[in-house]
Amino acid sequence: MNETTIYLADDHAIVVEGLTEILRLRHEFKVLGTAANGEEVVQLMNNRRADVVIMDINMPKMNGIQCTSWIKKNYPQTKVIILTMFPEKSYVDQLIAVGADGCLLKSRGSRDLLEAIGRVTDSKSYFDRIRDFAGPDKHPVYNLSEREMEIIRLIVDGLTSADIADKLFISEHTVKTHRKNIFRKVGINSITQLASFAINNQIIRST
Repeated sequence: MNETTIYLADDHAIVVEGLTEILRLRHEFKVLGTAANGEEVVQLMNNRRADVVIMDINMPKMNGIQCTSWIKKNYPQTKVIILTMFPEKSYVDQLIAVGADGCLLKSRGSRDLLEAIGRVTDSKSYFDRIRDFAGPDKHPVYNLSEREMEIIRLIVDGLTSADIADKLFISEHTVKTHRKNIFRKVGINSITQLASFAINNQIIRST
């Protein structure tokens, strides 16, 4: 029986190590390499295509949604399973839109992971747990805190870091730190992209 080749990607080394150990015990799987962000996944795929990519949704430089979109455009035969800590339905909607083959909560066990791999390699999807995914008002978007989402709204409204600091009674340095973290988590680099992200994820309403 042919081995199923796999790439693993997560910016937390302990997660990658755990996944690698689970798959190492199964002779039908072969982990070709690991990555800490989406850009590293791109490099791995360009070097050697894998049958399956399993990666976190929230990674620096290029997040799981962006990387999935790239994979499906360049290597459509590769299956993609996304891992997430937060059961938010908007994630599923975005992942389906970019062509992901499955989505799995990190709270699930190894049996669920193996089932997900089996399903996608059999050209089926693994969104069976979609009933567990709540609406966007119940969980943080992209692991954003309430304060970060508040700052997003103020940035999109056109306030400067100094204005936001005055309004929220915090230092300008703190605002800039929040801003840097927001851009990293979301995987964007401009106010225009931030506005689009905020609208698409219902952090603000389009006018």
